[in-house]
Amino acid sequence: MGQIALEGMEFFAYHGHFDEEQKIGNKYNIDVFIDTDLSRPASSDNLKDTIDYGKIYEIVKLVMSKKHRLLEHVGHEIIDDIKGKFSSVKKISVEVSKFNPPIGGVCHRAKVKLEESF
Repeated sequence: MGQIALEGMEFFAYHGHFDEEQKIGNKYNIDVFIDTDLSRPASSDNLKDTIDYGKIYEIVKLVMSKKHRLLEHVGHEIIDDIKGKFSSVKKISVEVSKFNPPIGGVCHRAKVKLEESF
């Protein structure tokens, strides 16, 4: 087993419980961790034998381009889309952070973490 990680992906998106958040937008950070068998690509040195990082990024980018009310829903959709595209995935962990959430006080970011094993 091994892990592929894409950390620190940043997007400006229009997620949030409040209608105002969906109009003005905010900055988000996404981290994705994928557990999979990396023995074959480790010996073959061939991209077709592994999970292409660029395809993971495109999945996250597409999910972030749609409006969602909850960070939990964003993370769940990312997991479902990755799971649907790559059958070799054994576990996916996704962290979704919203910078400066509107909570009535100082908070650098709000974050949710979702994990699913297959």
